[in-house]
Amino acid sequence: MNIIKNRFKFFAVSVILIICGIAAMVINTSKGNGIFNFDIEFTGGTEITAHVGDTDNDTIADIVKEVTGQSNPQVQKLIGTENVTIKMQSVEGEKRTELVNTLKEKLSLDDDAILSVQDISGTISGEMQKTAAIAVIIACIAMLIYITIRFMNLKMGISAIVALVHDVLIMLAFYAIFRIPVNNSFIAALLTVLGYSINATIVVFDRIRENKKRMTRSGIEEVINKSILQTMRRSIYTSITTIFAIGAVYVFGVQSVREFALPMMVGIISGAYSSVFLAGSVWYTLTGGKRS
Repeated sequence: MNIIKNRFKFFAVSVILIICGIAAMVINTSKGNGIFNFDIEFTGGTEITAHVGDTDNDTIADIVKEVTGQSNPQVQKLIGTENVTIKMQSVEGEKRTELVNTLKEKLSLDDDAILSVQDISGTISGEMQKTAAIAVIIACIAMLIYITIRFMNLKMGISAIVALVHDVLIMLAFYAIFRIPVNNSFIAALLTVLGYSINATIVVFDRIRENKKRMTRSGIEEVINKSILQTMRRSIYTSITTIFAIGAVYVFGVQSVREFALPMMVGIISGAYSSVFLAGSVWYTLTGGKRS
């Protein structure tokens, strides 16, 4: 397989996925749904606290979904009690009354079992969103400086950052297309993926540096392609084993853990793709096919 020769095909795959994400954002906005499906941690909403005995969270969540039509209500047991908090997008008026009455009916609750019904504000403010964006930018700049110094090559640093930006855009596109709720777990996973993804790219660049010294009579295309192929198995196996572990957490974990695991899996897959098929190819394109 000659990855460098076919680099524009791999570039095209990424561009198409990102364009699909942008299109989904535009469509979502035109329908009045917002670019992303922001969770109540961003938008605020309604919180119900109730004494439900040993009723499991999934049963309660199904009732909320049925009445409100919302896809991702948050139901959490309060430790040491038989109480739960139910958080959802804002529900008002008749719909709120219907929800409370349905919970009482289907869970056989007394009137005093509904401890409180109140509106809550978003815990992730606009300022915090800006802070998260700044954190991503600072992380990318720091990585650019580190890789440039480590390999004494600015174009390698730029190539690595292009791969990271690709991973961020793919994660955003995934969430925009499938309308998965965006919350603080997504922000944490996004920053984690940046660190994970850059590691695989550094492995590829390390091998390129080693092979440049050994393969003095070979063209840079051959050097890069051989380096990628030599490290591909390692990158793929590492990603697969990591996804197995995180996948188990997603399947068997509680809701809050699943919300962190899902963007991690998307980011790991995207990171494996970008480190193998994009980073080296971008560097080759930037060098114009010349040794540097």
